[in-house]
Amino acid sequence: MASKDVQNQRRGLPRFLPGAPDPDQSLPASSSNSATQAWQPSLPLPNSFLPTVSLPPGLEYLSQLDLIIIHQQVELLGMILGTETSNKYEIKNNLGQRIYFAVEESICFNRTFCSTLRSCTLRITDNSGREVITVNRPLRCNSCWCPCYLQELEIQAPPGTIVGYVAQKWDPFLPKFTIQNANKEDILKIVGPCATCGCFGDVDFEVKTINEKLTIGKISKYWSGFVNNVFTNADNFGIHVPADLDVTVKAAMIGACFLFDFMFFEHSLAGL
Repeated sequence: MASKDVQNQRRGLPRFLPGAPDPDQSLPASSSNSATQAWQPSLPLPNSFLPTVSLPPGLEYLSQLDLIIIHQQVELLGMILGTETSNKYEIKNNLGQRIYFAVEESICFNRTFCSTLRSCTLRITDNSGREVITVNRPLRCNSCWCPCYLQELEIQAPPGTIVGYVAQKWDPFLPKFTIQNANKEDILKIVGPCATCGCFGDVDFEVKTINEKLTIGKISKYWSGFVNNVFTNADNFGIHVPADLDVTVKAAMIGACFLFDFMFFEHSLAGL
């Protein structure tokens, strides 16, 4: 009876930070072939894949992912006219199947005159069109010489329920951010490189514990080649996280990825 209780305890809530893998949980690996669809159908997950607590509706697919791929769609009209259009992103799992789609909502005036600092709302929907995550970005400063009123995102999942924030922290040398819970308590830190230009390689933002002694993941901006980076604004990102990380924190990291795109890679020449 005691061994059964130990097994049930092991199969309980997913830990917030990564720990030792559970030897009793062996999930069958998913197989893919050429007939696999390019999008993940929005069907309920099997009970064996669900944690013992209810998740925010629509975030079930994040519960077992250790890699989230974000691909910005190319806006041909903006390329031709040289204007800044609303950003659109495909969010995929590690098999390349689309699980979410994100669309920026902002006014033309902000995109033209506020550029990368513009206020906007990103609405993330699943494949059935249901909005599952809302990311609100207010107009804020972005300068190492101005330690006040720095960048911040508000994460809602589902829309109307705040689950976290992404807040920029002042540092004269490195881009630093914190992921906060709904009470604005720091949970994790994100530390970027001194130079975010990329220079023909990936740019990694490390996800660390609060004391910055342990790295638990990273957000990478993938270098997609000289031609793509110079002549298009399309960026590709990968979020590497522990599979047992809380889904609301994974949602906040998706928001952080959007923020990094606005701040560091919005213009093609900055994405080299």
